[in-house]
Amino acid sequence: MEEEIYHLRIDSPVGALKITGTSSFINAVSFTDEAPEDFPQPPVLLLDCAQQLYEYFSGTRKTFELPLYQEGTDFQQQVWKQLQEIPFGQTISYQQLAKRVNNPKSVRAVGNTNGKNRLAIIVPCHRVIGSNGTLTGYAGGIWRKRWLIEHERADLFTGLM
Repeated sequence: MEEEIYHLRIDSPVGALKITGTSSFINAVSFTDEAPEDFPQPPVLLLDCAQQLYEYFSGTRKTFELPLYQEGTDFQQQVWKQLQEIPFGQTISYQQLAKRVNNPKSVRAVGNTNGKNRLAIIVPCHRVIGSNGTLTGYAGGIWRKRWLIEHERADLFTGLM
């Protein structure tokens, strides 16, 4: 039996986010420009995801503790797993990410997989930048990528004071 899919829309400093999932897992967090809809009451898990995102934006959460699921090839799963290993407030290059999945020549495939990540912020593809330090490619727009990176770095420094 397939589980029912639910949606929850929340506001954030980087615009509206649409959380999608079941009572067992979260399978998407995406930026949305759609008008708010009346969704059925979501399960507790989606509300927990929203709470963890609010905590992230307020600077009190650096990691997410949620059951996640997104369909993808073994390679894509490897890349998404490695994204979750990038520490809060740090960035790596696409080349470094390709090396982390033991396939240094797969820079383009790593970039494409980043673009297919359906779990924005939670699976932090925003932490991957160009080899020369430039902010490149982000499905939510470069301004959001810059905001997320600066938010995380500011939180790191705030904790030092």
